[in-house]
Amino acid sequence: MKNSATINRAKATVTTTTASAELNKIGATVITFSAAAIGCWSMVALFAGTISSGGPLGLLNALSTTITG
Repeated sequence: MKNSATINRAKATVTTTTASAELNKIGATVITFSAAAIGCWSMVALFAGTISSGGPLGLLNALSTTITG
């Protein structure tokens, strides 16, 4: 006599990650955060320069004076 109940077993998939793949992920994350920090710093410096020179026109005037001497 056959058993009418069937047993379904899900196959467990095993994924292996290598150390170099994990190091690549960490490296990409570090580079991304570094680029974001540099971008924020440059924007703050631009705003500070604009404020200290008296506005956008003052900043452009100071820039042209710096380039031409």
